[in-house]
Amino acid sequence: MTSSALFGPVQPFASEHLQVSDLHSLYLEQSGNPDGKPIIFIHGGPGGGCSAEDRSVASPRFFDPANYHVILFDQRGSGKSTPPSCLEENTTWHLVEDIEKIRQHLKIDKWVVFGGSWGSTLSLAYAQAHPARVKGLILRGIFALRRAELEFFYQGPGTSFIFPEYWEEYVSIIPQEERNDMISAYYKRLTSDDKAVRSEAAKRWSVWECSTSRLMIDPDYIKKAYEDDFSDKFARIECHYFFNGGWMRDGQLLEKAEIDKIRQIPAVIIFFFWGGGGSQRRRAIYLDTHHTNRKFGLIWVGVCPAKTAWELHQAWPEAELYQIADIPRKKKGLLMSCCKLPTSSKTSRFFLFCLIFSSVSCCRLVIHNPQQNQPLIIILPKP
Repeated sequence: MTSSALFGPVQPFASEHLQVSDLHSLYLEQSGNPDGKPIIFIHGGPGGGCSAEDRSVASPRFFDPANYHVILFDQRGSGKSTPPSCLEENTTWHLVEDIEKIRQHLKIDKWVVFGGSWGSTLSLAYAQAHPARVKGLILRGIFALRRAELEFFYQGPGTSFIFPEYWEEYVSIIPQEERNDMISAYYKRLTSDDKAVRSEAAKRWSVWECSTSRLMIDPDYIKKAYEDDFSDKFARIECHYFFNGGWMRDGQLLEKAEIDKIRQIPAVIIFFFWGGGGSQRRRAIYLDTHHTNRKFGLIWVGVCPAKTAWELHQAWPEAELYQIADIPRKKKGLLMSCCKLPTSSKTSRFFLFCLIFSSVSCCRLVIHNPQQNQPLIIILPKP
């Protein structure tokens, strides 16, 4: 079973470019039910744009298109938005206001905000800036853009211990004397007027992330990193944001004063033990499992550490935290849909998550919310 087979093929019912400033025009797309529950999909990166998979199957991957009005857009300089790779007028707070301009343009009163990895960062920033417009938050692969997170992945020691071969390629174009600050070294090259220098740096940065940010090595994903159009947008914009710390205080999104602004918003934090890009995952190490039926060790891989999801939940215990183990070889078939899930007599949660993996035997698992004793139902359909 493929994701599109679950709900049927989904095509956008509207697409356009929205001028959000004299300089920037954003590609905007709508699918699903125009009269359904509005939900905006915030892509990762920054600079990643909505992928072909997001565009073609965003609704069936995550939302039932019969019930949801799904909005996708490419953030400034990324994807189909123009001008491409542009760093001018391109900060977290420009993007926050872009999301609000999209809401106003579509005449939506309140909506659910859905984001993973950098998408979770931007979702939190938007919700904290415009809490009255957020009906609910779905956050997966939590990334707070803190210095420690960036250093673990881009500076080392950290991910370099796990992927030494890819790390060697990543650092190879940087002279030894500059390697004490890899983000700054790359930023200098990604903003160079020398097109050859900029292109090589863009590819090395993109290949490093595409090679290490997913549980299973995906040759097609790595191949994409060598494409000039994608790598230039992705690497330049991402490094631009990281070099500038997202134009936020370190840890700002998790500060009590900021969390207090969104504390009342129904929210779900999803922590995947396994998964694709942006998953909050630990890679399990198996030793002779066929004979011993035992698992040994868990290590974290990726730019979205499990610690960030945990610390967000500690700061925001009102949000639901779900730790879910998916199946790595089935990650492309992951589907999520949401409906109301009551968790108290006074308030209601929006989200009953149905996680659907393709090509897996049919079963149903029930995981209880320990705080409210409410079930989370995970459905694995027949192939």
